[in-house]
Amino acid sequence: MLRSLSIRDYVIVERLQLEFDAGYTVLTGETGAGKSILIDALALALGERAEGSVVRPGAERADISAEFEVDASPALAQWLADNELETEEGRCILRRVIEASGRSRSFINGRPATAAQARALGAFLLDIHGQHQHQSLLSSATQRTLLDAYGGLTAQARKVTEAWRTWQQRRDSRIAFETNAAAYAAERDTLEWTVRELDALAFTGEDWQQTLAEHGRLAHAASLIEAAQYAMDALSEGEESTLSQVGAVASRLAQLVDYDAGLREILDVLEPARIQLQEAAYALRHYQQKLELDPQRLREVEQRMDAVHSAARKYRVPPEELPELLAKQRARLEELAPGADSEALRRIEEEAQAAYMSEAKKLTSGRKKAAKQLSEQVVAAMQRLAMAGGTFEAALETLAEPASYGLEQIEFRVAAHQGMAAQSLAKVASGGELSRISLAIQTATSQVAEVPTLIFDEVDAGIGGRVAEMVGRMLQDLGKRHQVLCVTHLPQVAASAHHQWQVSKAAVNGTVVSRVVPLDRDQRVEEIARMLGGIKITETTRKHAAEMLGYAAGKAKAG
Repeated sequence: MLRSLSIRDYVIVERLQLEFDAGYTVLTGETGAGKSILIDALALALGERAEGSVVRPGAERADISAEFEVDASPALAQWLADNELETEEGRCILRRVIEASGRSRSFINGRPATAAQARALGAFLLDIHGQHQHQSLLSSATQRTLLDAYGGLTAQARKVTEAWRTWQQRRDSRIAFETNAAAYAAERDTLEWTVRELDALAFTGEDWQQTLAEHGRLAHAASLIEAAQYAMDALSEGEESTLSQVGAVASRLAQLVDYDAGLREILDVLEPARIQLQEAAYALRHYQQKLELDPQRLREVEQRMDAVHSAARKYRVPPEELPELLAKQRARLEELAPGADSEALRRIEEEAQAAYMSEAKKLTSGRKKAAKQLSEQVVAAMQRLAMAGGTFEAALETLAEPASYGLEQIEFRVAAHQGMAAQSLAKVASGGELSRISLAIQTATSQVAEVPTLIFDEVDAGIGGRVAEMVGRMLQDLGKRHQVLCVTHLPQVAASAHHQWQVSKAAVNGTVVSRVVPLDRDQRVEEIARMLGGIKITETTRKHAAEMLGYAAGKAKAG
């Protein structure tokens, strides 16, 4: 939901900071005070087209920021993550900076973003219902999603989309095979040759390391033998060997230890050293016995290495990656094997198509039932909103070709009054009628609508009296499940709100600026009295205003 809106140097707003609550909030005030300006500013934050003329005269730029709470929307959180715009604080901040020159910049959570990204994000956050305003309800995709949600068909719609993808993938595989059959055959021949050659090599990464180690020993056998003999002579077999000298030193000191006990510590150090040297001599002798010059084995190892290096050069990979190459070639050969039969691919495609059609027909059946129920509910609401004789239809238009979302397109069609021809909701001309129709649809679908914040502008155009009271009641009920904001001139609509703000304008230093003030109970009585009585407000008018507020509050508690 919308938590705050910050506006600076926009039209007649110099500086404004608003904090929003849940429920139903109305904005009231004199005509021209700037009530709709706030909604226009919010629309700009959500990516609407901007012009330099909206910058307050004398200022360099307009700056608008809107903060939303997003914890309750997994789909929104996923969108933010997919676009690398996520936040860890459960908040989403959209900012729009508009230069006087007309240039503008958008930011999401402090990072630069495109206007298209801001609009896409806005579709998750709020709907603005009013003439010429951004609202997702005019989108065919939104209408389809709303009808599916209303009918409890969202899971079935996902099944249809998944079945469509499977069908299209198998169709593409069949077409690709038929188009490239010769190329696939040539590729299979090449793969078969490669797999046979690498199989014959019988090469593994572990074998390669062992081969390298053995080659190193065999190629340097003479040097190793010579070094081992030199070490043996130095340690134990030479006339002046290290072991004999250490033994002589130990023997000499042992003869004198009775005369000086301090020599015992030295003997204790020499004895382990002598033992270690003796073990080294034994190990060298054992190692030397295994060493031998073997030219024949060396040639065999070198031939093996040549074969491996030759294969590596041929396939342009390091020797140690030859086993991985063999695995990939085998996998690709297995992929191409079923494609050898075009008819088999066609049968697989037809099975996928049949599975799609089965799921799509179930979806169509559910949509027909949901469309009938939704149409009846919306028509009933329209009658209460001064559109007597008006009609609404959630029409299902059969597509020429199946689509990922089913076999039909969904179109909301309305006729605002009796005798009018029904037409697409997107073509409804009157802003007031469009807002009231939107209100009727939102009321009917409020239990399943996912957009948390709904804003209505001009919803009261051309109505009054009982109908105005009904609009207020409907907005009040809607505010129990969504955050609702409404710009209104009607006291009946304002009295039903949970919160009320007064918008006014005043001259400051020769410049007209707009101000917004939240109203308490007494202030609401005065404002609604003004809306009822005009310039002269009497005690009778105030009493009437207080009664309206009390009646609306009682209805809210009873509801």
